[in-house]
Amino acid sequence: MTAHKSGDPTTLNRLYGRQSGHKLRAGQQELVDRLLPILSVPEEGEITAEGLFGHDRPLHFEIGFGAGEHMAYRADMLPDHGFIGCEPFLNGVVGALGHIRDKGLPNIRLHMGDALSVLKRIPDGALSFVYLLHPDPWPKARHAKRRMMNKGPVELIARKLKPGGEFRFGTDHPVYLRWALMVMNGHPAFEWLAKEPRDFLARPGGWPETRYEAKARRQGHEVWYMRYRRTDTKPEMSSDL
Repeated sequence: MTAHKSGDPTTLNRLYGRQSGHKLRAGQQELVDRLLPILSVPEEGEITAEGLFGHDRPLHFEIGFGAGEHMAYRADMLPDHGFIGCEPFLNGVVGALGHIRDKGLPNIRLHMGDALSVLKRIPDGALSFVYLLHPDPWPKARHAKRRMMNKGPVELIARKLKPGGEFRFGTDHPVYLRWALMVMNGHPAFEWLAKEPRDFLARPGGWPETRYEAKARRQGHEVWYMRYRRTDTKPEMSSDL
């Protein structure tokens, strides 16, 4: 069985799932109206740390940041690093804006929409970290092409990470875990950092618990923490990207 089906997220050119939930309160709407335009990633052109933050710095990229807890924690811990977060869900973006305002985080930029469209505009080898935490598992086999863990997106992530950079993936869904392991197993551009089970069964330092993870644990789910280091191997160039 191949891990790459025609029409994976790099070629579908559409987002699945809802993009808004409950109606925003007045204070939340004000965050969207006033703060989001200031922090938004430019809609066109190359995306660099210097262009976003005024000077070069290590750059992190989070795909689907949920309510922004992880991104805000990391940005607060690493104030001299830059963070780009992409999330299509409006209420999640509002949550991230609240963290940015409350913690006074000047080192985050946001995109409300498709992460891959932004990732493609980042220079190859420019990222120090990429995060994909608790993505939608799309558990039905016929929906496998919608999963972010597919050959096309993983090759794109490999291209954008610098050698020695790190790709972190977290999930509580066993079907998605097996799929991700199949996609990543033996990938020449990534080295799995786990040496023993506790390396992926215990949350590493600097990796905070998100509300999605806490909910999974309340439901009795196992949670897996996968860390991959970018090797020096030149990633495969796909005609789909």
